[in-house]
Amino acid sequence: MPLVVRPRCGTCGPPGSGVLAMSSPHSWQGVTPDSAVGNVGIFGVAAGAASGRLMFGRMESPTGTRCITVLPNARQRRRRCGTLAVVTALLVALAGCGTGGLSASTPTPTPAAAGQVGTAQPPASNGAPATTSPAAPVAPVAAVSASPGFGATGIAPSQPVTVTVARGVIDTLTMTGPDGAPVAGTVSPDRTTWTLGQNLAFGAAYTVTGTATGTDGRQVPITGTFSTAGTDTAVRNTVYPGDDAEVGVAAPVIVYFGAEPADKAAVAKHVTLTSTPAVEGAWAWIKHDDGRWGLDYRTKDYWPAGTQIHVSAKLYGVELAPGAYGAADITSDFTIGRNQVVLADANSHNLVVQQDGHTVATYDASYGSGDDIGDPNRVTRSGTHIVMGKEENTLMSNPAYGYSNVPEKWAVRISDNGEFIHQNQYTVADQGVVNVSHGCINLSAESAQAYFESAIYGDPVQVTGTSVQLSAADGDIYDWALSWEEWKAITVT
Repeated sequence: MPLVVRPRCGTCGPPGSGVLAMSSPHSWQGVTPDSAVGNVGIFGVAAGAASGRLMFGRMESPTGTRCITVLPNARQRRRRCGTLAVVTALLVALAGCGTGGLSASTPTPTPAAAGQVGTAQPPASNGAPATTSPAAPVAPVAAVSASPGFGATGIAPSQPVTVTVARGVIDTLTMTGPDGAPVAGTVSPDRTTWTLGQNLAFGAAYTVTGTATGTDGRQVPITGTFSTAGTDTAVRNTVYPGDDAEVGVAAPVIVYFGAEPADKAAVAKHVTLTSTPAVEGAWAWIKHDDGRWGLDYRTKDYWPAGTQIHVSAKLYGVELAPGAYGAADITSDFTIGRNQVVLADANSHNLVVQQDGHTVATYDASYGSGDDIGDPNRVTRSGTHIVMGKEENTLMSNPAYGYSNVPEKWAVRISDNGEFIHQNQYTVADQGVVNVSHGCINLSAESAQAYFESAIYGDPVQVTGTSVQLSAADGDIYDWALSWEEWKAITVT
């Protein structure tokens, strides 16, 4: 637009014009007086001047004639113009000069872009004024997230699932299974979090849909999916004793696992035992002879007769090891039977059966001969054994001592190292007199049958009088071979 500067006296510009006319095709910002000498400085954008460099200028009158000098840089400007304000660029167009002072009529500035008031608008590369792009749309403030994240696959069927909205609240939210049926879940009182309320199925896909409204009042969708670990990852676990069993006062409770738990302490938290009356006891991890890991519960002292026991192992969907999850929750409710304890003193050559502390039977017996002949492999182990099982007819083998598949009757197993209380008609003459067996406790047919019929799983058999102690080396259920202090040292907390 034209920039007009009027002289104070004389004439400038074309003859007879009476004005100093300057024209710039580009935007400009205004005029400023030179406070040092009362002259006028003009500044603006000088496209094409000095390759687009910023220019500074002033009005000079060394001979009484007011003229305009364009300065090429800021340093020269300071030297020649004193306190002329520094601005973004200068365009000075000189149409003429004359004598006398100059006064400038103030032009109306070109409006600056929003946010750029007081600065020059740079020219576009083609010489046209630059334009401002429209502002980008503002996104809704509500943010939806999930744990595990939406799209997660192979998650444990019992894994907690939550959906959370930041800077907003949940309007509606539904999770549906493969059959389209909704899955149970609850929304928090502040409506910012939805929590899954049930276990999921193995090998299933789930879809989450809903909406949330942000603090800005704008609504956003909630959508995502999850899928669970396949059915081939489900591992069967068991608990013993089982439902409705009646067991002896030394019976340990064992939860057997189909895969060794990687985090045993974490898995143990899913297993609980309650009894009536309450009895002091503790859980410990034991690797049993069949290779399975068991979580064994042993009491400090024997169970009181008649104790009611409830075991709960909430293992469905619980990760036991990478790629292995509990197939089901398992429980057991059983009872401790009468108190029967067997006192088996190898030096006395007999077997004493007590119930509630009273002797109800005494049988002549013959124990292992190892201490007499110096063979530790034939020593009946001292310590508290438990009745593990019994068979009316069985075959016994010990190839190292020259026999295999020898039929025996009324066999009650008391350890997993080959120790039984059983009938042996070949040693009847030695029973009550001398120890001659390979480690078992031999009884006569009549005595063996009578004891067999009274024995139940978990009855304690306390062997004394021999040189070798029962230990983990004798296999499987050796829980009572440890003192209570030793048992506590290996228990889970």
